[in-house]
Amino acid sequence: MRGEARSYAAARKERAADTDRWLKDLFRTASDGDGVSLVAVGSLGRGELAPGSDLDLVLLHGGRDDVARIADRVWYPVWDSGVGLDHSVRTVEEAVAVARDDLKAVLGLIQARHVAGDPELTRRAREAVLAEWRADSRRRLGELREAADKRAQTSGEVAFLLEPDLKDGRGGLRDLQAMQAVAAAWVASAPGPRAREAYEFILDVRHALHVVTARGADRLVLQEQEAVAGLLGLLDAETLMRRLAEAGRTISHAFDVTWRTVDRLVSGPAPRGRRPLADGVVEHGGEVVLARGADPRKDPLLVLRAAAAAADSGLPLAPATMSVLAAQSPPLPVPWPDEARDALVSILGAGRAAVPVWEELDQAGILVKILPDWERVRHRPQRNPIHRFTVDRHLIEAAANAASHTREVSRPDLLLIAALLHDIGKGWPGDHSATGEVVVRDIAARIGLPPADGEILATVVRHHLLLPETATRRDLDDPVTIEKVAGTVGSREVLDLLAALAVADGHATGPAAWNAWKAGLVADLVRRVRSVLSGSPPPRAPSLSPEQAALARHGGGAVRVNGGAVTVVAPDRIGLLWSAAGVLAAHRMIVRSASAASAGSTAVIEFSVVPEYGSPPDPATLEADLRLVLAGRLDIEQRLARRNRYVRAPRVPVAPPRVTLVDDASATATVVEVRAHDRPGLLWRIGRAFGECGLDVRAARVETLGAEAVDVFYVVDRAGRPLSDDAQRGQVRDLVLAALR
Repeated sequence: MRGEARSYAAARKERAADTDRWLKDLFRTASDGDGVSLVAVGSLGRGELAPGSDLDLVLLHGGRDDVARIADRVWYPVWDSGVGLDHSVRTVEEAVAVARDDLKAVLGLIQARHVAGDPELTRRAREAVLAEWRADSRRRLGELREAADKRAQTSGEVAFLLEPDLKDGRGGLRDLQAMQAVAAAWVASAPGPRAREAYEFILDVRHALHVVTARGADRLVLQEQEAVAGLLGLLDAETLMRRLAEAGRTISHAFDVTWRTVDRLVSGPAPRGRRPLADGVVEHGGEVVLARGADPRKDPLLVLRAAAAAADSGLPLAPATMSVLAAQSPPLPVPWPDEARDALVSILGAGRAAVPVWEELDQAGILVKILPDWERVRHRPQRNPIHRFTVDRHLIEAAANAASHTREVSRPDLLLIAALLHDIGKGWPGDHSATGEVVVRDIAARIGLPPADGEILATVVRHHLLLPETATRRDLDDPVTIEKVAGTVGSREVLDLLAALAVADGHATGPAAWNAWKAGLVADLVRRVRSVLSGSPPPRAPSLSPEQAALARHGGGAVRVNGGAVTVVAPDRIGLLWSAAGVLAAHRMIVRSASAASAGSTAVIEFSVVPEYGSPPDPATLEADLRLVLAGRLDIEQRLARRNRYVRAPRVPVAPPRVTLVDDASATATVVEVRAHDRPGLLWRIGRAFGECGLDVRAARVETLGAEAVDVFYVVDRAGRPLSDDAQRGQVRDLVLAALR
C-alpha cells in the first residue's frame, strides 16, 4: 500500500551483519588471526550495505610471510560469489603511507571497521591515519573540497536533475560523508539530525533502485522512478522526486555551512567587534547575527530585516541566529506594514546575493510562515528537461535575474515580486498562469499592496508567458498578432514589466528556454506593441538584410552557415521550408528553432541548429543538396529513410502528438500549432503533410524545448486564403497527425 514511506535502514544493517559473519567464517578458515586483521571500509564499513554494493576490504598484517595465501583464501570465495570486491593488502605502515597521499584511502580508513583477526592492528592503523588527517587538516580539507567541487561539476545537483546521481551529485551521499570526514578532523561539528535524516532517505532511494534494477546503480533514471517510489511506499514518482529534492537541498545546505567553518579555520580568525547592519542586526565574525537586546518575540519584522541585511551585505546568516528567528519570530501582521514589504523587495533586489539568503530562510522553515502559499511549490519538481530547477528555486532565480532589469521598468518593486511569484500557480491543478493569478491576488492583499498594484501584479502573472509564446509561435508581421498583444497588456507599464520578466524567467529556466534567437523575437514584438500602445502604426515588415540580399543574388538558392545559425535564401515556392529542413536532417543537423518569411518573391528561412555529433557539415555541400532538392533531383525521403534506420525510439513513453488549428490568430492565414516529441526529419514530415493537402506555408515559427517540438505554421490554400471548410481543416489535422506517428 502506498502513501506511508518505508525505510530500508534495518535491511542494510542486517545485510552488513550477515556479510560480516560470512567474512569472519572465510577469515577463520584462512588464518589463525595472529598478526593479521580483516578491515571493512566504504559502505560495509559504515554498515550501509545496499543490495548492489561492492565490498571494500583491507587485509592488514604485521609482516607475515604467508599473507598472500591468506588473502587468496578470502578474496577468491568473494569473487566466486559474484559480489564486487575492492581489496588491498597492507602493513599498518603501508596503509598510513597510502592514506597520506590518496584521498579515497584516507576517507575509507578514518571510518574503517574491524571485521576479523587482530583488533590491535585495526586500531593502530585507524588511529595513525586519524592523527595524520588531523595534523594535516589544512591541506587535506582543501583536497577534500576540491574533490567535492569536481563531483558537483561532473554530476550536477541531486535536488534539481531529472535523473540525479544519488552518490556523486551535489547534495548526495558523498557530500555527507565528506562532512563526516571534516568532523573527524575536529574542525566542524558532525552533520546534524536533519542532514542525517536526509542522508538516510537517499540511502533508501539507492537501496530501492538496486532492488528495481538488480544491480549497483547510482543514477535514478526516469524509467525507474515510478517503481522506486512504489517500493518506498510513496504515492508516485513526483512525490519521490520532491522528497529527494528536499533531501538533496538539506545536505547541500549543511555542506555549505560546514565549509564556512572550514574556511574560517583556513583564513584565520575574523575581525572582532560588531558592525551595525540594520535595526537589531549586526555583522559579527563574518556572519549576520542579532544585536544584543534584539528580541524577535517583540519584533515580527526582525526576520525580514535580518535577511535583507544579509542579502545587501553579501554575508551569510549565522546558523544560531536562524534557529532563534525560526523558533521565536511571531507571525507577520496581515496586511504587512510597508516596512515588511520594503524588506522583501530589498532581499530580491540584491540579485544573486538573494539566492543563498532565500535558501537559509527556507531551510529554517521561515519562508512558509512568511508566505504560506510557498509550501505548494516548495521542492516541487519540474519534470521537463528545459528546466534546471525545482519550481521554488526557479522562482528565486528569476527574481535574482530580474534585479538586473529594474532600471528598465517604472515599478521595480512589482517586477521583483512578479518574478518571485510568476509560477506560484504550479502548486495547484490546471493552467498555472490562471491559477497563479488567483493566488497572487491573495498574496498581494496579504503583503499590503494597494489594490491597483495588486491588479497589475495579477495581470503580469496571468500573462507572463504572453511575449515569449507569441514571439516564437506567431507571425509578427501579421497585424492581428500585434493588436491582440497590445489589447491584452493594455499599457506600456505592463508591457515593460512583462518584457523584463520574460528575460529573467527565460534565463532562470535554462539555455534551452532562452537564447539569442528568442531574445531577438521578443524584443521585436515589444517594439511593435509599444508603437501600437503609443498610437503609432506598427513598424513595417523588414526587407532583406544586406547579407540576405547578397545570398538572394545566387538565384537558385543559397545557404550560409555561421556556427549554429543557418540561413537559407531562395525564390519563394511551395515546400521550400520543409525541403530545406529535410536537407538539414539528412546532414544530421538538429533544428532547435526556425523562422520563415517572404520578402516579395524571395523566401528567407533562419535555422538555429546543432550537429548530432562532430562538426557541422560543409556549407558548400549543404547548398549543393538544397539546389538539388529544389530542382527535384534529390530524394530526401529516401535519404531520411536510410538515416532513420539508426535512430532509437524514446527511452520512456512520451505524450501523443497534438495538432491544433488556432482560430482568430490571423485574418489572412490559418494558424496550425503542432506539439510532438522531437525526432530527426520531423519538420520535413509535417511540411510534406501540408503539401499533400495542397497548402502553402506563408510563415513559420519552429522551436524545440528539450525533446518537445513546438511548431507553428501560417498556411493558406491554393487560392491564398485561410481554411474555412471544416472537412478540409479536419483533413489537415488528420494528415499531420499521421505524419507524426
